[in-house]
Amino acid sequence: MQYITEEDKKRIEEKLAECIGKQKILSDRIGRAREMGDLKENAEYHAAKEDQGLNELRIKEYKNKLAISIVADTENIPEDIVFIGAIVKLRDIESKEEEIYRLVGEPTNNFDLDYIEVSPSSPMGEALLKARVGEVIGVDLRRGKRKFEIVEIVS
Repeated sequence: MQYITEEDKKRIEEKLAECIGKQKILSDRIGRAREMGDLKENAEYHAAKEDQGLNELRIKEYKNKLAISIVADTENIPEDIVFIGAIVKLRDIESKEEEIYRLVGEPTNNFDLDYIEVSPSSPMGEALLKARVGEVIGVDLRRGKRKFEIVEIVS
């Protein structure tokens, strides 16, 4: 079981629909490549088959994510508790630097955002989930154990 936001669910459904839409295109591409002749030395055929396999794998992954995911009910969460979808300002206890994180069920891999996305399965996400404003959390990061104060929940 994995908690995701409604936004995460829509994004996964859009990716799934996009991959399903590619199935016919990839099938047609394989058919055209077959018409070229000898399949042993037909690079277009092998590339199309590989693309089809990757697309089918993505479809399976997206369907599985949707099957094991639960859309988090963010309406009944107290305002001072970090939950899926929350954007949180943290202060590093040692350096006093502040950074903004968003706890997401499914990262977008968009690095142009004003915040850093973390999932509940990451060390930072695990420490943030259900923590409260004012609380100090410890996180085992690659660069060592760090402590952060939860300054505020931005939204």
